[in-house]
Amino acid sequence: MSGFIDGILNVSPLVAYIAVFCLVFAEDALFVGFVIPGETAAVLGGVVASRGEVQLPAMMTVAVVAAILGDTVGYEVGKHLGPRLVKSKAMTRHRIQIKKAQDFLRRRGGWAVFLGRFVAFFRAVMPALAGTSRMPYGRFLLFNAAGGLTWGIGFVLLGYLAGNSYEAVAKAAGRDIAVVIAAVAVAALVAWRLRAWKKERT
Repeated sequence: MSGFIDGILNVSPLVAYIAVFCLVFAEDALFVGFVIPGETAAVLGGVVASRGEVQLPAMMTVAVVAAILGDTVGYEVGKHLGPRLVKSKAMTRHRIQIKKAQDFLRRRGGWAVFLGRFVAFFRAVMPALAGTSRMPYGRFLLFNAAGGLTWGIGFVLLGYLAGNSYEAVAKAAGRDIAVVIAAVAVAALVAWRLRAWKKERT
């Protein structure tokens, strides 16, 4: 990973833009978020901008556009190939996590698309699962764009502010955001159960 990081930090501005776009796009579009470090790439894009080698607004735009387009492609992949992909051998060891993602999507709908953007595994599979579940594209696009905009600007800006402390910040941010999203999901589940219980009583 250190070689990858050094490579991103020492390329020309054009290559830096292209590398960040491709890594963020591929993470969401091709069901490969398990190995493609899109979150790390966005943070590193901010680090490169902090060194004055690229423009911060341009790098934010690259990350946001790549995130939204990647999710859109992931949605289409799920819509046309989703059931086959979920049942494929490559997904066997992720079966439990995929089930959790499907349950979360069923409960929260569009908000699962938005919140999933901030959790590594969900970021990789949620667009395809939304396509598989036939969520209306307009609804998906609304939450996808909101999530991509927040995530792209947030993580590039994080890298920009962190400067050379990027590794520690990227790890801490990923962990802390995952905790926050988990807490939100639990709170939403509890609220849903309470509403169901009250409805049954009445």
